[in-house]
Amino acid sequence: MTPPLVLAVDFGGTKVESALVTDEGEVVPGSRHRAPTGREATSEALQASVREVIESALAASGETELAGVGIGCAGPIDRSRGLVSPLNVPAWRDFDLRGFAQNVLEQRGVDIPVALEMDGVAITMAEHWVGAAQGVDNVMGMVISTGIGGGLIVGGRVVTGPTGNAGHIGHVDVAGFQGEDTFGKATSLEAIASGPHTVAWARRQGFTGSSGEDLAAAYAAGDPIAHDAIQRTGHAVGAAIASATALLDLELVAIGGGFSQATPDLFDDIREVLDGHYFGFVRKVRIVPSGLSGEGPLIGAAALVHRAELLPAL
Repeated sequence: MTPPLVLAVDFGGTKVESALVTDEGEVVPGSRHRAPTGREATSEALQASVREVIESALAASGETELAGVGIGCAGPIDRSRGLVSPLNVPAWRDFDLRGFAQNVLEQRGVDIPVALEMDGVAITMAEHWVGAAQGVDNVMGMVISTGIGGGLIVGGRVVTGPTGNAGHIGHVDVAGFQGEDTFGKATSLEAIASGPHTVAWARRQGFTGSSGEDLAAAYAAGDPIAHDAIQRTGHAVGAAIASATALLDLELVAIGGGFSQATPDLFDDIREVLDGHYFGFVRKVRIVPSGLSGEGPLIGAAALVHRAELLPAL
């Protein structure tokens, strides 16, 4: 019988988290741990943070046998070699995160497999498993946060592509919008519509806040610049989803991430674009909030092991 627990790791642009996750997609209480990452962090600091959360989760597992480690990481990645190059973490370019995690386990005398996929793939698997996309076989999962990520399930199977970066919707072009030149690609969805880039656009219009939380509060208070900023983001996201749906005939898009929760009106702004599309099969796609709150990325990382049969072979 497969052991019921997986050590899940979610690595992103501001933090890395770990937890133990059951074979029913539940995070074990008291097993969740967090350490900082960030744009300014050195490779050594990033490695120390990953080591810290893995070792903390191992300690929480006690004598319980683990089925494996699942790692979801911001892209791009190289899934066959286990390498990661998170755009918002410049110190890591082609860093062997899978190998590093294996070394941490070996130093603790633990011999279990390590699976690594792009975080958008992981979150999509989580939504399909126990979230908002249960029973739907043509799905895109999205995260709108520090960056914008995505993943795909088509015909009931996870689509990773040969490098592991299929579904990375944050880096598709969106016509009619100009964002920040952070990555040399100011017309990409992430450069237009991520939390920090939405705030940057608002500040150019005169907004004085400095964070997504500030923008959300201003929106709730009726600030017109905040309204325009979030509406602009919703329209850009809607345009990108419309293109993806036209290409893949998606049934549902589940959207999570901190900035996606700035206001429920964001979903209305996304829907407005889709409702105006000229193809009926694009208009029919459902846009829903994530069903997994803040635990989705960790549940998704665990799904890389618990639901490995949905993934293409390495």
